Amino acid sequence: RHPATLGSSEVEAFLSWLANERKVSVSTHRQALAALLFFYGKVLCTDLPWLQEIGRPRPSRRLPVVLTPDEVVRILGFLEGEHRLFAQ
Repeated sequence: RHPATLGSSEVEAFLSWLANERKVSVSTHRQALAALLFFYGKVLCTDLPWLQEIGRPRPSRRLPVVLTPDEVVRILGFLEGEHRLFAQ
């Protein structure tokens, strides 16, 4: 079908397919949505207000790995000589 005839349900189904079936990253999902916004707005010159309202996924925040004080002491215990001095 021609893209101009597609509705919000088809576009949302495509974006859901990308996320759920293809397991694309958040940035790839957002890029696909941006491409659709550009295509419909600039190429087809079609104003689709529902396309602006489609939710955008947010990247998950990754917590840094933090060593416990005991783990640091154990690691330092394996160092010798000047390497140990530098680490302390």
